[in-house]
Amino acid sequence: MTVEPKIPQITVVEAELRLPLGTAQLARFNIPRLDYSFAADADRIDLCLTPRPCNTRARYPERWSPHRFEKLGALYVMPKGEPIQIRTDGGAQRSILCDLDAAEVQELLHGKLDWSSHLEAGLDIPSKTVSDLLRRLARELHTPGFATEAIAELILAQTVLELARCNHDLGSRARVSGLAAWRMRRIDERLAEVREPPTLSELAGHCRLSVRQLTRAFRAARGCSIADYLNRSRIETAKRLLARDEPIKSVALSMGFASASHFSRAFRRATGMTPSAFRTQSF
Repeated sequence: MTVEPKIPQITVVEAELRLPLGTAQLARFNIPRLDYSFAADADRIDLCLTPRPCNTRARYPERWSPHRFEKLGALYVMPKGEPIQIRTDGGAQRSILCDLDAAEVQELLHGKLDWSSHLEAGLDIPSKTVSDLLRRLARELHTPGFATEAIAELILAQTVLELARCNHDLGSRARVSGLAAWRMRRIDERLAEVREPPTLSELAGHCRLSVRQLTRAFRAARGCSIADYLNRSRIETAKRLLARDEPIKSVALSMGFASASHFSRAFRRATGMTPSAFRTQSF
């Protein structure tokens, strides 16, 4: 059982499945602006199915300095027993949460799903494969059908295996110069602006690095290319604008797309649905 933070939030668990590999929940949250800390007694996977509230950041207080907060992405993994501090401007969100059974994970992987050596990368995992699997699992929870529990267990097992692969890839990647936290903050601040996306040269200038230094350091720190990260951030900003009922054409132009049709194609490639469908669905 996960130790939940004692914070003033409204939580509605819409659906839950208790599986051999762990417990999966589909939940809605209405979180006020706050700063809170908590820990969990199970490895947790969290995919935010709607845009995560603005300025949501996290730090591991027993590992990092008091002022080091990193972006909390749509998909993150929180290791068992590792205290985490989260700051957010607050807002509504819908998530699928999976708390894993350590013994079952051990049997599946012949080891642990141990993200303790990659805490920063674990706060914002760029895997579209894992995100797609969790959205499929969310649909099974939301609309169960024939053999839902068996299908859900298989999906969760594949999710754990894919996360283990991501973890392994991070561990085996050759080490290059790291990306300082202040540089990552400058990149995130620029990407949060509602306007045309920055060029690599612009971001390198903000970070006081060459383009080559930036791209190498970014991939080592985050496990994905800066172009992929930029595209994901752009889509997340677009989701927030769509959630406010901004016209699709207006969102497309404000995000630097040449037309609404170009935006719709890019949005569908990234999310599997059109912008108009996103407004009526949560996953």
